[in-house]
Amino acid sequence: MSKHRHNSELRATLATLPKIELHRHLEGSLRLTTLREIALEYKLDVPARSLEELRPYVQVTNDEPNYSNFLSKFAVLRLFYRSPEIIQRLTYEVIEDAANDNIRYMELRFTPVALAKTQGYPLHEVMRWVLVAVEQARRAFPAMQVELIASLNRHESVEVAEKVTQIAVDHKEDIVALDLAGDEVNFSAAPFEALFREAKRAGLGMVAHAGEWSGPATVRHAIESLGVQRIGHGVRVMEDMSVMQLARERGVAFEVCVTSNLQSGVVQRLSDHPLHSMLAQKLKATINTDDPAVSDISLTDEYEVAVEDLSLSLDQIKTSILTAAAAAFQPPAACEALVRQFKTELGLT
Repeated sequence: MSKHRHNSELRATLATLPKIELHRHLEGSLRLTTLREIALEYKLDVPARSLEELRPYVQVTNDEPNYSNFLSKFAVLRLFYRSPEIIQRLTYEVIEDAANDNIRYMELRFTPVALAKTQGYPLHEVMRWVLVAVEQARRAFPAMQVELIASLNRHESVEVAEKVTQIAVDHKEDIVALDLAGDEVNFSAAPFEALFREAKRAGLGMVAHAGEWSGPATVRHAIESLGVQRIGHGVRVMEDMSVMQLARERGVAFEVCVTSNLQSGVVQRLSDHPLHSMLAQKLKATINTDDPAVSDISLTDEYEVAVEDLSLSLDQIKTSILTAAAAAFQPPAACEALVRQFKTELGLT
C-alpha cells in the first residue's frame, strides 16, 4: 500500500489537499484500537490480546483477494455494536478520522440493520444514535460537512429494506440518499425497484453498488430501473460501450475505490485498474476509500495509489474532487457552491 512508500513530497501535497469522500461505509471505518477495547470489555469471541492478533479478523491482511473474504470482515464487525454508547462513539471516531485526513465534505453511508442486528435494537433507535453522534461531530469539526446515506443490503429481505427506507424518508432532513449494497453476484437488485421509486419521490438521492463483482449489466439496471444518479464502484462498466454511453448521457457519477477493488478481487493487479480509462472515456469518476479500516488505508493513500500506480496527474486528482463536489447529494445551488469552494481551495480559479 502507498503508506509504505517514501515519496514524501507527493505525500505531503496529497495530504494537504481538501478532499471529498462520497463512498465510505461507517461499518468499514472503525478504529482497530477501539475494536480491541470493545472486544476485551465485552469478552467477544475474537482474539484481542493485541492489535496484531485482532487485525486479521477485521482487516484485510494476507487474505486471498475475493469478495467473500472481503465481506467476511463485516460478519465479525457486527459483533462489536454492543450498546448505544458504542455505536455513537464509533460514528464520532469515523468522522474524526476523516477530518484528520482533510476531508471537507463526506457522505457517510451506514447500514442500520448491521448496527441493530446483534443486539436486536429497533432500527429507528439506531438511526437516532447515529444522528446524535453525527451532530456532535459536526460541532467538533466545523470545517467538514458531513451527510448520511442509509444503506440497504440486497441479500437481506425486502421487508427489512422497506423499514429502513421508511426511516430514511422520515429523516430526510438528515439522510441525503438511499444506497443498495451487498452481494450483487447472487442477489438481484430487481426486488428493490419499487422502494427506490418511493424514496426518489420523497426527495432522497439514489445510489447503488453495481459493476463491482458482477458485470456491466448491473450498472445498466441500476441506472435504468433503480434510477440512480451515482454508482458505487461501477468499474466493470468499461466492458460494455453501450452502458458507458448510457452513463455519460445520464450524467451518472462513479464512486471508484481502487484498493478495495484490488483486495476484493475485482482487479488482479493495480495496473489493471480501469480508473485512468474511465476518465479517458469522459466518465464522471471520483476517488474514494470504501472501507478505510478494513483496507488499512486513508483517502490520501488512495490519491497516492492513483498517482503512483495508475499514472493520474495531480490535476486529474483535483478534477476528480470537483467531479465529486458536483455529484454530491445536495440541491443544485449547494453543489454549485461546493464546486466554487473547492475550485478556490484547490487553486483552480
